Amino acid sequence: MSRQAIPAVAIRALVTGVALLLAACAGPVAPGNIAPPVAVPAVWQQGTGGVPLDRDALSRWWTCFDDPVLTGLITGALGSSPDVRTALSRVAEYRARRNLERAGLFPALNASVAGGGTRTRDRATGLTVNSESFTASLDASWQVDLFGTQRLALDAASADLAQMQENYRGAQVTLAAAVATAYVGLRSAEAQLAVVQHSLGTREETVQLTQWREQAGTGSALDTQQARTILAQAQAAIPALQLAIVQSRNQLALLCGRGPGALDDPLAAPRGVPAAPANLPAGLPAEILRQRPDVRAAERGLEAALARTSAARRQRLPALTLTGSLGVEAPGLSRLSDPATVVASLLGGLTAPIFDAGRITQTIAIQGELQQQALIAYEATVLRALGEVENALVAVRRDAERQEILGRATAAAGEAATLAGLQYQAGQVDLLVSLDAQRTLLDLQQQSVVSTADRAGACILLYQALGGGWPALLFPSPPVRP
Repeated sequence: MSRQAIPAVAIRALVTGVALLLAACAGPVAPGNIAPPVAVPAVWQQGTGGVPLDRDALSRWWTCFDDPVLTGLITGALGSSPDVRTALSRVAEYRARRNLERAGLFPALNASVAGGGTRTRDRATGLTVNSESFTASLDASWQVDLFGTQRLALDAASADLAQMQENYRGAQVTLAAAVATAYVGLRSAEAQLAVVQHSLGTREETVQLTQWREQAGTGSALDTQQARTILAQAQAAIPALQLAIVQSRNQLALLCGRGPGALDDPLAAPRGVPAAPANLPAGLPAEILRQRPDVRAAERGLEAALARTSAARRQRLPALTLTGSLGVEAPGLSRLSDPATVVASLLGGLTAPIFDAGRITQTIAIQGELQQQALIAYEATVLRALGEVENALVAVRRDAERQEILGRATAAAGEAATLAGLQYQAGQVDLLVSLDAQRTLLDLQQQSVVSTADRAGACILLYQALGGGWPALLFPSPPVRP
C-alpha cells in the first residue's frame, strides 16, 4: 500500500466507526412529549365534571370562605414560611446549576503572565551577566459538542430547574391548606368551648333546683349528686378544648414563620367556623393533571431522566477538543507590548473510547433504571392525584349530608331538653329524663360544630387536591400532556 493511500483509508474507517456508534447510541423518545402512563378518565366518578376551572380564582381559593382573618394568615404565611422560602432557595440553586451546565457549551479562555531572571558569572573573566525574560499568553480550550451530549446535560438541568419550580408551587399549595386546616381546627375548638360553657348555665340551674328540692323534702340526695355529676362532666371538657385552642394558635404561628404566641392577639377575637362555599369547582381530570404541581414536577423529573439516559449513551461517541494559545515573550516587563517573540498554536484532538471495562455500559444501565424509577414515580403521582380528588369530592358530599342531618337532630334535641326541664320542674318526669336530654343536646351541639368543621376541611382538601394555592403566572412551564 502506498504512503498516499493510508490517510484515505484512515478517514473512511473513522467515518464508518462514527456511523456505527451513532446507530448504536440512538437515544430514547425525546423529552418534552410525555403522556401520563395511566388512563385518565373523562369525568370524575363523584363529581359532575365538565365545569372548567377558574385558575385565577383557584390560586386564591381561601377567599371563598369570606374570612378576612384566614385570608390574612395565608397571605402572610406564603411570604414568610420557612418551607416556602427553602423551596424558593432551591429554585435559585438549580437555576445556578443549569447556568453552570450552559457555561460548559462555550470555550474557556485563560490569561497568564510569567517572569524570570538569570544571573551568570564567568570565572575566567570575572564578569557577571544578568538577564530577564517575561512572557504573556492567552490560552483557550473548547470541547465541541459534536453529538449533543452537553446539550442533553443542559436539557436535564433545565428539567431539574423546572421540577424545583413545581416543588415551590407545591409547597405553596401544601402551606395554604395546612394554614386553613389549622384555622378551622382553632375555630372549631372555640365553638365547642362556647357550646360547653353555654350548657354549664343550664346544668348549674339543674343542680340548684335539685338542692332546693332536697332541702324541701321533695327531692333526694341522689338527684343532687347526679346533677352535680353531669355538671362536672361538662366542666371536664373545658381544659381539653382550651388546650386545643392554644395548640392551634401556636401551630398557625409556626406555619407563618412566627414564634409560639405571636398570633394570639390577632386570633383573640372569636369567630365562627368558616362556612363551606356553596359551589365547588371540580373541573375535568385532564385539567387537574395540568394544574397540580406534584404531577408537573413528576413529569419534569422524567424528562430529566430521559435526557440523562440519552447523554449516557452518547458517551460512546468520539469527543473533539480544541486548544489554542497566543503568547509573547519580551526581555522586560515594560516591553510586553513590543515583544521580541510571538508564539501561536492551535491543536485539535479527537478521542473515542475503545476499552473502559464496562464503565459506560454500567452508567447507561444506571441511568436506565433511574429513568424507570422516574416513570414509576410519575405513574404513582398521577394515580394519587386522581384518588385524592375523588376522595375529596365524596367527602364534601357526605359531610354536607351529615351536617344537614345533625342540624335537624340538634334542633329536635333542643326542644326535647326544654320540654324535659319544664316537666321536671312540674314534677311530671324523673330527673334522669331531664339530665339525659341535656346530655344529648350538648353532644349533638358539639357534633354539629365538628360536622361544620369537617365540611370546611373537606373543601380545603378538595382545593388542595385540585392543585390550588399558587399563582398561575409564576414560573410558567409547559403543561402536562394528558
